[in-house]
Amino acid sequence: MKINNIYTVQFRRKREGATNYRKRLKLVVSNKPRMVARKSLANIQAAIIEYHGRGDITKAAAHSSQLKKFGWQYGTGNLPAAYLVGFLLGKRAKNAKMNEAILDIGLNKSVKGSRIYALLAGALDAGLSIPHSKEVLPGKDRISGKHIAEYAGKLKADKESYKKQFEAYIKNNIEPTNIVKNFEETKKIIETKV
Repeated sequence: MKINNIYTVQFRRKREGATNYRKRLKLVVSNKPRMVARKSLANIQAAIIEYHGRGDITKAAAHSSQLKKFGWQYGTGNLPAAYLVGFLLGKRAKNAKMNEAILDIGLNKSVKGSRIYALLAGALDAGLSIPHSKEVLPGKDRISGKHIAEYAGKLKADKESYKKQFEAYIKNNIEPTNIVKNFEETKKIIETKV
């Protein structure tokens, strides 16, 4: 199939499937800072990044492992933790005199009510202006972890299932039904300390 000797090798990150350069170009052309959101099973991280010719510059960043310093006792990969990371990032961005950004979800799929949009809701509540549709944001009950507390309450009747599902919390003497209270306390601490 080769017609001549000229062959252009694609960028390494495009070959690996790590970057969608068409999407990135659209984001960079806007000349606004990007709120880059990335997630794994156990953690979520976000950063406000500005484009510069020699390389991107990170203006503010937050990671779910940092929530422990603010009193968060529960998992760092769930929906309430994602919201708190967004809230923390928003407060740090406001301290760095940044008021607006655009959301960059990278190669993550856009799923209504997901952790990515919980992170966005946290940044919005912290005072950042980010274009979005209100339909994609998760509800307040899910953001605060009320669904986790209700599920733990229902599961308590079946001790075997309860122990299996919330083993890490039980091991650390943490009551899963108190997640909403801890969420509110952590949010207040972030608001006062950052």
